[in-house]
Amino acid sequence: MVDMLLARVVTYDQGEQHTIYLRERGGTRGFPILIGAHEAAEIQRVVTGREPPRPSTHRLAHDTIGALGAVLERVEITALRKGTFFAQLVIQPAGKAPAVVVDARPSDSIALALRAGCPIHVAADVVAAAAGDAGPASPPGPSSGPGPSKPPPNDDPPPPKKRRKPGD
Repeated sequence: MVDMLLARVVTYDQGEQHTIYLRERGGTRGFPILIGAHEAAEIQRVVTGREPPRPSTHRLAHDTIGALGAVLERVEITALRKGTFFAQLVIQPAGKAPAVVVDARPSDSIALALRAGCPIHVAADVVAAAAGDAGPASPPGPSSGPGPSKPPPNDDPPPPKKRRKPGD
């Protein structure tokens, strides 16, 4: 698995498809993933620290994991088939129980990872295949699309809210 960072979020004023760019931590490889408007909005909220007055679905999922005494340890993007990425959440329950793996869409997984402050890992063959198509992680600038490009405030992932440890 390759450790990745969110490099950029590109949202468009019109349309339902938006783009996130992942970049290899300490490396040059990266690739885009097309995501929906709701997931893009959630990722933007986490990156900018703006919370809505009521919990979003992703915040609800994150808070539920914590309320059950579990921790989202990491997300893994495990496959790329016919242009579609596949991912899973790796959740560590309280106590000494083995980790639980749950299938999820990459966009939801990344939104939850950013909220939980946990690593985003991508299978090496997925990075090779996706980065081979997209080249190095130098996403297009603001002039590349019909809407504004909104990069995260810096190159590092946003700070986690506060990870709950089992038993807290």
